[in-house]
Amino acid sequence: MITNGSADVVLEVDDAVQSVILHHTADTPFDPGSVMSHLVPPFLTHHGAMVVLSALVLLALMWFSVRRRPAAPVPTGLANLAEVFVLFIRDHVAIPNLGEEDGRRFTPLFCTFFSFILIMNLLGLVPCFMVATSNVNVTGGLATITLGFMVFGAMIRHGVTGFFSNFAPRGVPWPILLILVPLEMVGLLIRAFALTIRLFANELAGHLVLFSLLGLILVYGLRALPVIPLALFVYLLEVGVALIQAYVFTLLSAVFIGQAYAPEHG
Repeated sequence: MITNGSADVVLEVDDAVQSVILHHTADTPFDPGSVMSHLVPPFLTHHGAMVVLSALVLLALMWFSVRRRPAAPVPTGLANLAEVFVLFIRDHVAIPNLGEEDGRRFTPLFCTFFSFILIMNLLGLVPCFMVATSNVNVTGGLATITLGFMVFGAMIRHGVTGFFSNFAPRGVPWPILLILVPLEMVGLLIRAFALTIRLFANELAGHLVLFSLLGLILVYGLRALPVIPLALFVYLLEVGVALIQAYVFTLLSAVFIGQAYAPEHG
């Protein structure tokens, strides 16, 4: 039988676990401390700070990869790793979905997508850090970039009239077009929405599961120690998920942009 005192302790521990989970998943104003608080913009949040940090890490990695470029035509070290990565994105993601010319032109965009998302995902696994891609505003911003190329890039390629004519396939009776055209337009937005939710939901769900498992130790004490190997397994699984989700977002962006640029192949 649980006494009132024991019940109060359980409720306090449960509230503590919930507060820890919310602290590491919910976005809150960024507070670096009283010493540097005057240097931080008031609108900056923890997820925003992680986005900035990820961008700085990406820039630092790129700088280190090119600052000591060898005189030989074949790069070595970090530069060689960067070249392998770029060639993979170009030959297996960009060119197959956009063709030779457009694929080479869009390779920098897709390389940025993949590396930036991957760094944000991995930094979120570092203790005391937060995962920026568990914020729907961050993933929505990335998906908006893809949507911009799908709409405005296609308008530049085909013209405004040609862009909207792609929503009305030739030979389709006009009564059907009254239904088909609005559905095609909504489908354009749904693709961007799918990019947003897929990345956001996978990253958020993984961290919720991880923190919930660790929270069992606070609730049940030593009896919950067997969940530590399971939590470690989930943590290692999240490393793989970080890589897969970065690749999936990049690949789907290439597919959607390729369909907008060449709708006859979509």
